[in-house]
Amino acid sequence: MNGTGTKQRLIDGALETIRAGGITAVSARTVATAAGTNQALIFYHFGSVEELIAQACVTATESRVAHFRDRFAAVTTLGELLDLGRVIHAEERAEGNMTVLAQALAGAQGGGRLAEATRQALDKWVREVQETLDRVLAGSPVLELAETEGLAHAVSAGFLGLTLFESVDPDGAEQALTALGQLAVLVDVLEGLGPVATRAVRAKLRKTAKRS
Repeated sequence: MNGTGTKQRLIDGALETIRAGGITAVSARTVATAAGTNQALIFYHFGSVEELIAQACVTATESRVAHFRDRFAAVTTLGELLDLGRVIHAEERAEGNMTVLAQALAGAQGGGRLAEATRQALDKWVREVQETLDRVLAGSPVLELAETEGLAHAVSAGFLGLTLFESVDPDGAEQALTALGQLAVLVDVLEGLGPVATRAVRAKLRKTAKRS
């Protein structure tokens, strides 16, 4: 077996272990068992179990973002983006990928390599969302009040982070998703205003932004 194939099997084994038992279940032994390889290969290819987890988290996220890229490209409104966010949330949860991110976040609390990798993984989603927002909100009065980078973090946190919330308060999580949908309706209404009304909204938003 070549080195690339072995590394991928170890990454897949780490992801499988996290999905099944959480990050605390990950060890050289459990990952090697899941991957069907020798424990020593983990240290040969990654140097440590922590580095393996870090690379597994980033690699898995890269793959999933790429999986949805065409659907991001097809989005034309904020409402469509939030609809896609619901789809991503549901699919990623069903695939167990939300569990991987949640467990990585938990393991990243102490900082170090895992914290860095988790930030890299989350940033891949945020950047994809921001590119979409830059496109669909170009010229929108909404940008008088908020930049797309901040909105991208908020939208991404809404759909990726609500997995943690769902486990203890599913109704609250659903209310949060509904609120994001209502925001999209408001933006669509603003986009449909005539030029006179749009100028008035822009002026009001500028005043609000200055006060804040």
